Amino acid sequence: MKLILIRHGKTLANEKRLYCGSTDISLSKKGIRELQSTKKKINYPDVSGMQIVTSGKKRCEETLALLYGDVPHRAEKRFAEMDLGAFEMLSYKELRKRPDFIEWITGDNEANKTPGGESGNEMTARVIEALDELIASGEDTLLVTHGGVIAAIMAYLFPEDNKNRYEWQPDSGRGYIVEISDEKRAAGKTELR
Repeated sequence: MKLILIRHGKTLANEKRLYCGSTDISLSKKGIRELQSTKKKINYPDVSGMQIVTSGKKRCEETLALLYGDVPHRAEKRFAEMDLGAFEMLSYKELRKRPDFIEWITGDNEANKTPGGESGNEMTARVIEALDELIASGEDTLLVTHGGVIAAIMAYLFPEDNKNRYEWQPDSGRGYIVEISDEKRAAGKTELR
């Protein structure tokens, strides 16, 4: 099975360095231009005959349309980015003195929940549940999703690489092509460059 993972294009939240997970925002004008430019540089894989899945968020739907046109696909909400709760759409500068933020950022933020949101572990659990269903289907799949989701998937599939979530996170419009063996194990990976 082939699994293609592509991170959505940039949003204003990315450009302004805001914490954005569950907020459903569109690509920015700059993000659209960058994706159009990236499409000319990267030989995105042919997805004919593949199942195509997004998180359902606008930024992922728009990225899919820009890269592949109007193709049949489905949305799977479990592939949404981590819900950052009370920190959504705020900057580090706005949050840095808040006790709840300090506790989260300096503690184990994989285990600690954001106020009104979820923990990294909770996000990873729902993502891996949905991923295991994709793998069980055996169908080649294109998944257009979020940086944190891709990082969680790659850390799960390639634990021997010993990378943390942020080391796996690809740039906007980039990602990975992963080969899954018949034994339902990751057999290899290639970066989309």
